[in-house]
Amino acid sequence: MPSAIEVRKVPILSVTDASGLEKLIDDGVLQADRVIAIIGKTEGNGGVNDYTRILADRAFREVLIAKGAPEAQVKEVPIVWSGGTDGVISPHATIFATTDAEPSDEPRLTVGFAMSEVLQPEDIGRSGMVTKVADAVKVAMERAGITDASDVHYVQTKTPLLTLSTIEDAKSRGKDVFTEDTLYSMDVSNGGTALGIAVALGEIEMPSDEQVLKDRTLFSSVASCSSGVELDRAQVVVVGNATGVGGRYRIGHSVMNDALDADGIWEAIRSAGLELPERPHSSDLQGRLVNVFLKCEASQDGHVRGRRNAMLDDSDVHWHRQIKSAVGGVTASVTGDPACFVSVSAAHQGPDGGGPVAAIVDLGDQPTGYPAP
Repeated sequence: MPSAIEVRKVPILSVTDASGLEKLIDDGVLQADRVIAIIGKTEGNGGVNDYTRILADRAFREVLIAKGAPEAQVKEVPIVWSGGTDGVISPHATIFATTDAEPSDEPRLTVGFAMSEVLQPEDIGRSGMVTKVADAVKVAMERAGITDASDVHYVQTKTPLLTLSTIEDAKSRGKDVFTEDTLYSMDVSNGGTALGIAVALGEIEMPSDEQVLKDRTLFSSVASCSSGVELDRAQVVVVGNATGVGGRYRIGHSVMNDALDADGIWEAIRSAGLELPERPHSSDLQGRLVNVFLKCEASQDGHVRGRRNAMLDDSDVHWHRQIKSAVGGVTASVTGDPACFVSVSAAHQGPDGGGPVAAIVDLGDQPTGYPAP
């Protein structure tokens, strides 16, 4: 049986700040050598050249090593950074660590991690990626002690996108790639990964290459996929609930049906185990919400609730940044906390124009979530 999980959210006060993690270790909340995953938002542009992800990655790994975790072990810790804190979104990190707790018959938070086989540039957005990701998800589920796919509520991944050098590598071997547009390849990588998650969890059958980024009726309700330049395989973190692990935390999920669907966020929080009034307010959370994790996407038809918008036609500000800012504002208005994980490029992650939502809550006697002022 996997160990119980301690999970905390910390602010990031500057691009290379990891003082929040350092304080948790110094205060004895968690141990450096028991940190198993970190998921966070950095303040860069969220694009191919967003090096704030690399800077934050280095800062957090350096703290773990300085606090006694073996360097070889730290190199294997999955740290998933989503770049871009547009609008009111605040830079932060959510840290997962194993801890000791009495076993419980109540479903409680569990985490499993796996790495896929190497993803070649020609795999990205194609069946090779879907298959390799699906295999890794199944391994992560097993490590989390989850046997029923319905107990999986959040799958966070990081995968490679295409760069000029990897495109040239494929060509040098006589291969072609899905796209030579490196920014668009972020959508391609995320979408192909999401389909792999959906296949692993039995949400869809194996898709054809022609359906990737075309058939938006195919999606996973728990996938949260990011991509970047810092790795060459799929890094998979499966988060769900299992009986017997113990601990204070529980996770649930739902979907936003469009960019304004605040009820979808509330439904994810309810799914995690919090009782809320029919029309809840952020004050009803009372510090029990640790964090919410969302993906968002501009609707392919350029409308929200029947009203036209110009995001997909805007040549000045890419729609990635506009939809992220909009959904970040909706999310913060629900939770009362701008430090929410909202990531863009949600192809095949939730319904078109919407996206999946996962929520982690603290069911302990003294909740550790953020009480909004």
